[in-house]
Amino acid sequence: MEYAIVVIDIGMTNKKVAVFDDSLRQIDMVSRTFPTLMVSHEGGDLETHDLAGMKEWFFAELKKFSSRYPIKAVSVTTHGATFVCIDGDGQVCAPCVFYTCEPGEEFHRQFYALAGDRDYLQKTTFTPPFSSMINPAKGIFFLQKHFPENFSRTKRLLNYPQYWGFVLTGIAGIEPTYMGCHTYLWNHEAGIYSPVTDALGIRKLLPENYRNSYETLGTLTEEASALTGLPRDTIVTMGLHDSNASLLPYLARDDGGDFILNSTGTWCVLMHPQEKFDFNPGDIGNIVFFNQSALRKPVKTSIFCGGMEFDVWMGLFRQYNPEAPRPFCGPEDFARIFGENDSFLLPELVPGSGQFSKSKSGILEKGTFYPVGTIRGGTIPPALREGKKFLALLTVSLVIQTVVASGRAGRREGTRIFTEGGFRKDRAYNQLLAAMLPENRVYLTNMNEATSTGAAMTAVMALTGKSHRDIAGTLSIEYSAVEAASFPNHEKYTEKWLAAANHNK
Repeated sequence: MEYAIVVIDIGMTNKKVAVFDDSLRQIDMVSRTFPTLMVSHEGGDLETHDLAGMKEWFFAELKKFSSRYPIKAVSVTTHGATFVCIDGDGQVCAPCVFYTCEPGEEFHRQFYALAGDRDYLQKTTFTPPFSSMINPAKGIFFLQKHFPENFSRTKRLLNYPQYWGFVLTGIAGIEPTYMGCHTYLWNHEAGIYSPVTDALGIRKLLPENYRNSYETLGTLTEEASALTGLPRDTIVTMGLHDSNASLLPYLARDDGGDFILNSTGTWCVLMHPQEKFDFNPGDIGNIVFFNQSALRKPVKTSIFCGGMEFDVWMGLFRQYNPEAPRPFCGPEDFARIFGENDSFLLPELVPGSGQFSKSKSGILEKGTFYPVGTIRGGTIPPALREGKKFLALLTVSLVIQTVVASGRAGRREGTRIFTEGGFRKDRAYNQLLAAMLPENRVYLTNMNEATSTGAAMTAVMALTGKSHRDIAGTLSIEYSAVEAASFPNHEKYTEKWLAAANHNK
């Protein structure tokens, strides 16, 4: 091994520090969760990120790894929609608020009154109107409104991966995958900041140092070198958004191929590499947007909270059936609910987060609707007492959401679907997905650490000058085709499910 690479991989729940060798094999890894820091303001308590705690832990782990491996580069990848305010001394000067904070409809109205019509903004910045503060421009507006004194001290606004790059190098920068991911702040086609930055009065706070994700931001500061034990000449790459990091290995192995990466976790993110930025008329108003890949190419993207919905609903099942074994479902359970065609589990637990903005989450069973709020309060639909039926209803709901999301991401006849992440292990989900997409092949992939691997790839590219194609041969990605089962009546069931989800208020 000539050199090693460290990847700092920051998810909403787990934070990881992983080590890769020069053949892109992960050879070491540690992970940890951090408690949420609550900050009070006039509207109530806010969830914020523990930046100081994370920094201390990252540096301690880097110190350990620096004595074991010949580390020459550090790459950072993070979850989305997060930014950090930095003052003139390079210190954090405002809360780093969770993007899941929901500030209320009046807040969103005020934001669009300032920034512009939401449909126009989607057409020009390729950003959809998310709820909560999943659009970073809304998070900035929130701080301006509720923490004006803190925000007034801000001299730099840094995207989350680039904040950690700044901590390591003292250099501020931006790159395409994060700035171009539903921020409202970026003009994709021109490659410049959007007019929303002027509406918010923040253009002067944003870095001008725009580079590719796989280029070098800088080398370690004297302080970072001393605290980590890494040499001063250790390079730090620009950093990148986690979904785009997970896409990069597939772009390397399937360069030019027509595929959708169905990356499943808390968020199910369906990413479809394209040649140009181009919306369909039906996309506007829905959660459909364009990312930019680490190669600065358009990636049409649609998302929904699939993993989160699965966890919440399974939690409710366990709450009301504490002695029941974990349910499993199979083809016979799908055949039953398709044949009966009278029970439906509907999205969205987080309104406005997915493909069905008109849907109210709950279970519609034999003409009676049980909203998720009343279910939490103790009103239990019969289906929630039947493990196999309940899990079949939940699985079908997730599959239909996947089918709709893949269509909005531009799926066409022959487009391959690669499922990775948590749902890859769900045989029933993938069999049903293959059945509902007869004109497409569904494959399972064996990429266990696609996000960290993609981030490590950018470090190899920065260190060696090699392209993503040059290092594709070092990547081990196996594709396993899913055999589609036959499910009579699923079309009629899907039609009724869609009608209920699209008109359920």
